[in-house]
Amino acid sequence: MNLKLRASQSKVQEPVEIKITGSKSESNRLLILQQQYPNLSIANLSNSDDTVHLKHALESDAQTLDIGHAGTAMRFLTAYLANQPGKKVILTGSQRMKERPIGILVDALRYLGAQIDYVEEEGYPPLQIEGKSLKGGEVTMDAGVSSQYLSALLLIGAQMENGLHLRLSGKLTSRPYLEMTTTMLTDIGLQVTFEDNHISIQPQKNIDQVEVTVESDWSSAGYWYGWVALQPAGYTVKLSAYKQISLQGDAQLSSIYEKMGVKTQYGTNEITLTKSQEFEQPDGLEFDLTEQPDQAQTIFATCLGLGIDLKMTGLHTLRIKETDRIAAMEVEGARFRESEITSTSNSIHLHFPSDSPFNKTVRIDTYNDHRMALAFAPLCLKTDLIINDAGVVSKSYGDYWDDLKLVNVDITEI
Repeated sequence: MNLKLRASQSKVQEPVEIKITGSKSESNRLLILQQQYPNLSIANLSNSDDTVHLKHALESDAQTLDIGHAGTAMRFLTAYLANQPGKKVILTGSQRMKERPIGILVDALRYLGAQIDYVEEEGYPPLQIEGKSLKGGEVTMDAGVSSQYLSALLLIGAQMENGLHLRLSGKLTSRPYLEMTTTMLTDIGLQVTFEDNHISIQPQKNIDQVEVTVESDWSSAGYWYGWVALQPAGYTVKLSAYKQISLQGDAQLSSIYEKMGVKTQYGTNEITLTKSQEFEQPDGLEFDLTEQPDQAQTIFATCLGLGIDLKMTGLHTLRIKETDRIAAMEVEGARFRESEITSTSNSIHLHFPSDSPFNKTVRIDTYNDHRMALAFAPLCLKTDLIINDAGVVSKSYGDYWDDLKLVNVDITEI
């Protein structure tokens, strides 16, 4: 599905109210926990493809589980299935998933006693998993790896005979995602400590009855921050359901986007985003996104729209996402207007000449990556925009195109 988006600068009016689905990150963690602790009930579960794939896989008796592009599901299921005695399954995914490394997690699980074999290339899915009762104990991992590897282990830690004592060596990457995981474990009644670079989880087979309500997805809120940043002063959007004290690292969007003129007001389970009357556009911005790497494309597209020079670092995990996101930003960003875009293995730089008008009608590719479509869509305020394979947004925010229509974006399938 290719879509053409056309929008004019919106007039300041009564704010549109948009309800965002539950956080994918929270939902996927809770689904794994619910399988191990049936006394856990979940409200406001995400409707994203990743969560749907994970839920179906957890409920399936099939001998081969295909989770498509769902990277979180691949990591979490690898650990979960390895600790299910008698469970024999092949875990696979899309072609891109077969190119995303998983050896770090498999090595750690094998160290803890898991039986996991590679079906094709060493270090990559598909995996053949024969579930066992893992004894657990102490394991050391590089703190700089994707937090999903670490969270996958933490989610099964209390179910192992000796619990889990995870030691992290080096500089910790994406600490907010680990804190999300450990806080969720504590919230459902498990005994967890997280001190310095050591996480300890005590063994515990059962919990009391508990219900957890999933907060709406802050990553999805990011696209609306980008939308408001490109609007005239006074423009407002309301989003629900959000909390001022959040488990999600991407809640830092509120402070990041202040620098691009967006104010955040917290209400009861909602936030109101307003383009500031006092905003003075900076010449350049610099962000270390080590703890919010998923916001890189959103921030990049916003600065592209505003014409603000940008330097983003801490992006080393983006090369192995749904696509090489750094390369994708370079290629697609260059289509909109004259600019200089350069990158390294973990950074991207955006620079504009003094006068850089937008090109008329820009077509971009999405590379099977939901965030390419979601992040760049607000640029339809600057030029007519054609998005190839726009249906990819279903991975995390399937209602996005309908929600954009609520703010008067003309969307045509072509």
